[in-house]
Amino acid sequence: MGDFELLERDGLARIGRLSTPHGRLETPVLLPVVHPDPARQPVPAPELRRKFGLSAVITSSYITWRTPGLRERAEAEGIHGLLGFDGPVMTDSGAFQQHAYGHVEVGPEEILGFQRRIGSDIATVLDVFVEPSADHAAAEAGVATTTERARAAREVTRGLLAVPVQGGLHGDLRYRSAVEASETGDVLAVGGVVPLLEQYRFPALAQLLIAARPGLAPDKLVHLFGTGHPAAFAFAALFGVDVFDSSSYHKFARRGNLMFPEGTVSLDGIREPFCGCRLCGELPLTEVARLPAEEKERRLAEHNLLVCATEVARVRQAIRDGTLWELAERRATAHPGLLAGLRAAVRGARVFLPTEPESRRNFRVIGATSGLRPSVIRFLSHVARWKEGKGPFRPLGWRPLVPSILRALPSEDAGGAMLYYEVPTPLGGVPLELTELYPSGCYLGMEEFSEERTGVAAPDLSDVSLPEARDQLEVWTRRHVRALFEWQHGAEGVTLGQRPFEVERSRRTGRVRALFHGGRRTFILDFDGLPRPTFAGAELLRSSLAPPRARIRVAADATEFVAAGRSLFSKFVEGGDSSLVPGSSALLVDGADRLLAVGRLVLAPVEMGRMARGVAVRVVAHAKAPEPMPEPEPTPLGEGEDAPPDRSTGQL
Repeated sequence: MGDFELLERDGLARIGRLSTPHGRLETPVLLPVVHPDPARQPVPAPELRRKFGLSAVITSSYITWRTPGLRERAEAEGIHGLLGFDGPVMTDSGAFQQHAYGHVEVGPEEILGFQRRIGSDIATVLDVFVEPSADHAAAEAGVATTTERARAAREVTRGLLAVPVQGGLHGDLRYRSAVEASETGDVLAVGGVVPLLEQYRFPALAQLLIAARPGLAPDKLVHLFGTGHPAAFAFAALFGVDVFDSSSYHKFARRGNLMFPEGTVSLDGIREPFCGCRLCGELPLTEVARLPAEEKERRLAEHNLLVCATEVARVRQAIRDGTLWELAERRATAHPGLLAGLRAAVRGARVFLPTEPESRRNFRVIGATSGLRPSVIRFLSHVARWKEGKGPFRPLGWRPLVPSILRALPSEDAGGAMLYYEVPTPLGGVPLELTELYPSGCYLGMEEFSEERTGVAAPDLSDVSLPEARDQLEVWTRRHVRALFEWQHGAEGVTLGQRPFEVERSRRTGRVRALFHGGRRTFILDFDGLPRPTFAGAELLRSSLAPPRARIRVAADATEFVAAGRSLFSKFVEGGDSSLVPGSSALLVDGADRLLAVGRLVLAPVEMGRMARGVAVRVVAHAKAPEPMPEPEPTPLGEGEDAPPDRSTGQL
């Protein structure tokens, strides 16, 4: 069985790798469907890697098995020899033909044995294709049969095995099938969805993925059968889909259609050479239309393949950049059905929250669903909890543009009662102390560029050398620091935030950049406004917070390595704070709660220990090198580098 290793992520979406006998799959990955008969394959399989950079393919073991000439060749030369492809080859089992023609002529044991004999890198169980229209009883019977076949297949298969996840549109069955498939499969192939894709029923697809997702094991690849249009790749990746397969590149070419991330275009209607891809640079589309039919079909298929491959690469880059939601929202404009699917996805925020990163560098508004992203849902929920027991909150009619100015406000009324302020933002009302946090602090929407500013003008207290402004700024800075620690750690954080910190500010923005205690840098305020502990800060946290708060416990076998600065691998995690999420700072401790290092989570706690390979927490500070380097402050367009920090505001 294979071991999937997660390398980078953006929520459920992962960049990872899986080893196969013919090389690694680097995910997300596109598997173009290759016909086993070379005469019916428009783009020769050997060209897929050389010309398009596609490292793996999928082909039909059923068509190969039922075609005498192909069957003999495959058994003699192997599937790689038949296709002329030396990379990983996945084979399906005939379930799609069952859907298309109502039956197949082979049994599950026979087709699985055939896949093993011809050297498939990933063999697929012959499942029961459950139609979306199936009632609960029929769908349940299909799931039971698929699970029974998968368990039998696992007993006789040592190689990689793809197990379909069925259940139709019944959420309970999709979840059950996902759990059962996770017990036997290396690739969890969500099936029975082609009719939904053909009918643009993306809301239904989103709902069944929301139902299945919690049951899909984190150490297995997720394959969504039939997701072949580039407009849908980002949408599927949001749910953690690692593998796409596409026969559409050829089907659309046969119809004279071109695929783009923005939608589908008929070649007959093209009058301008608008496509700038390298293939159209060689021969513009306006000239492709005049080619003989067979050559035109081949050129269109190549174009569609290149667009698909490029879009998968763009999805991978978006995962690295933390901008996959933005990309998915842009792509949703390709079709109203896809936009409806994205709306259905954001209604399932609970599925995304356990792996939703603590923050990202930016929050850019793309469309109507931007304000419904899981990051916003979590932020507003956390704001509501933070506000409990405080207030009332006084509304400020202006947004926090210069933090050092805004904090020069009275903190008590004449009777000594605490005054609380709330700033109206496009995400809702946000307490003034929390406005620099993600996503509020890095929000970029059309409101930022509106020429119509309303509300009360900000007081001109920018000269903090004035005694009254300086005193108020110091008071507000104390409140700000306490609020941040309370935000992260609750009531225990309030006590921690009352310690006598010294503050380092950015001259350009006025933001707090670091906190010092006892002459040591203890916390660095990152781009997301959160105080990230150095090793000295982690020591303060450990003494202030009761276990398991903010901790990940390291197995004895790995404590020496983690204390020396090595990353903590998943298999050496023994437990910890279940409220942490990817990107959270964590104290890495041994069984006696001795501090070993400070790290940033790669995996969610629920995933740790369940993945045989890969890093769970990346160490950023440890005893031998206690202080991490702060990340550079993002510089707005048109501005130069930040000035040296200022610690002139004194002790708190």
